[in-house]
Amino acid sequence: MAEVRQIESYPEQKTGNSKLEGFRYTSREFMENEWEGMWTKVWLLLGRESELPNPGDWQMEPVGNEEILMVRQQDGGVKAFYNVCQHRGNPLVEDDKGTVKRFVCKYHSWAFMPDGELNFAPDREDFAEGNPCGKVRLQEVACETFAGFIWINMDTECVSLKEFLGPIWDEWEAREIHTWKRTMANTMWLPCNWKVVLDNFNESYHVPTVHMGATTDTNRKEIRGNINTYFKETRFDLSNEGHNRMIMEGGYGVGATDKEGNILEPLASQLRYWDLDPEDFKGRPEDTRGAVQEAKRRLGPEKGYSHYASIPDEQFTDAFHYTLFPNFAVSIWSDGFHFLRARPHRSDPEQCLFDNWWYASPASIEAGLERGAVDGEGEVSDSGEVEKRMLTYGGETSIGPAIEDDVRVFVTQQRGFRSRGFKGVYLANQELRIRRYHELIDDYIEGIKP
Repeated sequence: MAEVRQIESYPEQKTGNSKLEGFRYTSREFMENEWEGMWTKVWLLLGRESELPNPGDWQMEPVGNEEILMVRQQDGGVKAFYNVCQHRGNPLVEDDKGTVKRFVCKYHSWAFMPDGELNFAPDREDFAEGNPCGKVRLQEVACETFAGFIWINMDTECVSLKEFLGPIWDEWEAREIHTWKRTMANTMWLPCNWKVVLDNFNESYHVPTVHMGATTDTNRKEIRGNINTYFKETRFDLSNEGHNRMIMEGGYGVGATDKEGNILEPLASQLRYWDLDPEDFKGRPEDTRGAVQEAKRRLGPEKGYSHYASIPDEQFTDAFHYTLFPNFAVSIWSDGFHFLRARPHRSDPEQCLFDNWWYASPASIEAGLERGAVDGEGEVSDSGEVEKRMLTYGGETSIGPAIEDDVRVFVTQQRGFRSRGFKGVYLANQELRIRRYHELIDDYIEGIKP
């Protein structure tokens, strides 16, 4: 297994001065260019391997105009196909997942094996071109597995997934993410463009205002919540491949004390779990960050955290936030990762499918420390994964604490992008990841790949 104990720097990147006007979020023409030029040319994270334990198990996930069918094979591998019968174009499945011996089309009973081969067609002698069995197959797309996820690429001449991910590959391989389990899975359609979501997760500039109620009178240098979002103390990295990383120090202890300086919950219990006495940090909560890092390094292996041997000290407390081009954002901590994904609507540029999920390491789940579904909401599958819950925007059920703050801004910002009064962005340096993201989309549309 790869060991990544040091934080390696990414190469310096240059951005232009593009204005990123509102039409990028509202125009159907731009949406179509984006689909043909970019979405069909990149690797996309879709399914999860653990949900396909046996041959014949399948998952289907939509992305834009397409539905992708991922199937476990007899040899243990995974193949991916467009979810469409090669006879008259009827979709083969309607559900999210299942298991089959053959995929049977509900229109004319054409039957395809899990490896895509057409196995049966009624009246096979009645075809002028001859028996279609043995000639016709499901249309396959490139498919690889990494970090426990299933990735697909609709480009027939695509590079390997490892080449596409660049530095992400080694960093994630060291975390044993393939063993982590989903403990929360909330999904909903939002009335905003998918890029609104990714723009938001490409910067931390909004955090004090949106999540902490900061105002013009607030000294941002003094804000220390669960994470420190002050830009001068945050590490911003942009990779050659278009993926970005933002490392924010954990705000351990800050805001977690009473008037007398006593450490409050949940930090107090976390300290005790790592054999640290909260009393020892009375009046100096900022010292808990270094103490927790040292304790996790020393005690982690004996508590079952085998992946601790391969992660940098900073990740024991800090947020390693990645945005993977084009549509996936994730904050990876030492024992869990926050999965944030946006997928485009098939025809409406002002809608997207948004996933707010959480995964946790096996040791943290066993210890009862994992973040998960509130009040036990969400059924658990045979694989130990919490099942996806499809929620309704504006409904009674929240998509998740804190994220509901972001969602409110997503929707109002989309309204603003429709205004002829919006002439384009005016970005701070800490928001340059947004400009780079959009310029990369434009490069793909123009046929230029990184």
